[in-house]
Amino acid sequence: MTLLMTVLVLLLCLMISNIISHYIPFIPTALTQIVFGMIVSLVAKNFTFEIETEWFLLLFVAPLLYNDGRYFPREELWKMRRAILGNAIVLVLVTTIGGGYFIHWMIPSIPLAAAFALAAILSPTDPVAVNGIAKQVHIPEKVLNLVRGESLINDASGLVAFNYAVAAVVTGYFSLKAAVVDFSYMFIVGLIAGLGLGILITWIRFLLRKQGIHDVTFHSLLHILTPFIIFLVAEEMLHASGVIAVVTAGVLHALVKEKTETLVAEEQVLTENIWSVVSFVLNGVVFLLLGLTIPHSMAEAVANPNIGNGLIIGYVLAFGIVILGIRFLWSYAFSYYEYRLAKIKCAEQPNLKTSLITSLTGVRGAVTMVGVLSIPLSKVNGEAFPERALILFLAAGVILFTLLAATIFLRLLSSRAAVAGDAASYMSIHEAKRKILLTAINKIREEINEKNEAAAYELMAEYKRKFHQFQPNEITAYSRPFQQKVTEIRLQALKVERAYLYELMEKKRLEEDVIAIFERWLDHREEALSNSVRQRTLFLLGLMKRAWGRFWFHYRKDKETRMANLRVSRGIQTKALQSALEFLQNHAKKAEEAEALNLVIVDYKRMIDQLKRTAAVYNEKSEEQKEELRLRVMDIERAEIHKMYENGEISRDQAKELRRFINYIESVALYEHVE
Repeated sequence: MTLLMTVLVLLLCLMISNIISHYIPFIPTALTQIVFGMIVSLVAKNFTFEIETEWFLLLFVAPLLYNDGRYFPREELWKMRRAILGNAIVLVLVTTIGGGYFIHWMIPSIPLAAAFALAAILSPTDPVAVNGIAKQVHIPEKVLNLVRGESLINDASGLVAFNYAVAAVVTGYFSLKAAVVDFSYMFIVGLIAGLGLGILITWIRFLLRKQGIHDVTFHSLLHILTPFIIFLVAEEMLHASGVIAVVTAGVLHALVKEKTETLVAEEQVLTENIWSVVSFVLNGVVFLLLGLTIPHSMAEAVANPNIGNGLIIGYVLAFGIVILGIRFLWSYAFSYYEYRLAKIKCAEQPNLKTSLITSLTGVRGAVTMVGVLSIPLSKVNGEAFPERALILFLAAGVILFTLLAATIFLRLLSSRAAVAGDAASYMSIHEAKRKILLTAINKIREEINEKNEAAAYELMAEYKRKFHQFQPNEITAYSRPFQQKVTEIRLQALKVERAYLYELMEKKRLEEDVIAIFERWLDHREEALSNSVRQRTLFLLGLMKRAWGRFWFHYRKDKETRMANLRVSRGIQTKALQSALEFLQNHAKKAEEAEALNLVIVDYKRMIDQLKRTAAVYNEKSEEQKEELRLRVMDIERAEIHKMYENGEISRDQAKELRRFINYIESVALYEHVE
């Protein structure tokens, strides 16, 4: 019961911290969650959550790195292989040695082996915190890819170095040869295990489908369990690196999916939705746990009368600067080597500013904290582990220092870059719309089969027409004011359509069921265009209400009556759209915002044309196939918006605008083919 309550409290804290982060957007969500965890730890002193390193790696690191491997751009991974491997292996070694000697020199009471252990566990970077910062400030994509790429590997290299250093302190014995051989074994066997197990699980899924097991939920669950299975097999049975194994399996899964299209549409949508929830929860809980552990880790060192609080904070600042300084020097030296000595074609000219940004993105995180908490209390001879409390304090302090330094200085560097006209900026809104529509077209192309071929090609044609509306040379003013003007014009046109409906109602030319259908169509389109909190709430409530209405209407009327009402409603829709089109065309002669008006006019012409063609040739089965495809495509479009936002390609406001864009398309499409 205690464990259940702890989990529920963590989830509640996660939701509250995200709400806080929404209202304080300039502070990264990760930092908000750490502070929130620290507050909970200080207020509820009996609330603790202890977890062993192995369990932490299994429950948090394995699924998160597997998911990162699925989405990491493999072309970039290959292009940046030298820099990624250099940061993940060589830089870890340099940080361990250089940082270890500095700690021992600065604090002689910490033995050299223990100093190496602290430097080693502080070498892995945490890309989740950097991604949070990237949502508020624009970090160059190459730097982000480098941090994400190295984090796929440096957890393993840092933990290996840490474990050997701790073992040297505990046992008093260290063998460089054994450490190198062990690391090589763990890396290579982990890589092979990830490939082999990834292929095996993919083959099992193919075999199960061949045997007639097509349950989407079952296959999605198998996919979610994959990183846990691979990590356990690699760690417990092969004694290899489970981290390397799950990363390799994640990259392999994405490659197999691209080449063979193993996932059916329902499974892909369900799996992606589950992964989005899992990654959201795990990422948030990791930083909450980090915040919970920091006060307890620092308490003993703060209470030590032999060392002043000012001095210990000075140690944290000095070591944090040294850690980031080593990363800065390495980054500049490596870029100099690639550009001047190796003369690699795609290498960029060495730049102090880029090297500084790269060093600041080296934020330390939860893996560091969990690793340092695993330091034993005593050595094999019974003596206490030297300066354990001080080491915990230094680790927690450096984590906070790197996170605060990145939050403050990356924002300053990014703002200066923007003023200077740096090319690294958010994509334009119409470019993002083109990308979403292109994703939808590709998804429809994947779903084509013999049964739905006609419906799929018709739907693809609709999306291609939308896609060509957003050619770069056709729309140049897609700023926020322009979008607001387009929305205002659409709402004015909707008022004209509604006025036409009310005129028919007064003349009693419509049946009640037809009026209900038409009003729902107008309401849904108006809600999809809304931007206020109240209207967004009404939009969600309206979705549920209309879903029940469609269900009840479907079973209340016989098919013949429904088809008759359908034909009548289509005719009314066409006439209402034509009345709105006439209003827009007359308004266009007087208005200054011609470009916005023309965009809405094109949409109305397309809707009228679609209704006329559908009325001329109506095939109920084909329409059902098309709407089924459309629902799948809508899910993929929303997933693409989330992906672009997570990758820092679009801002929060752009993401909201794109969701409204998708909602509007959905609203129009849903009632062009009303029940």
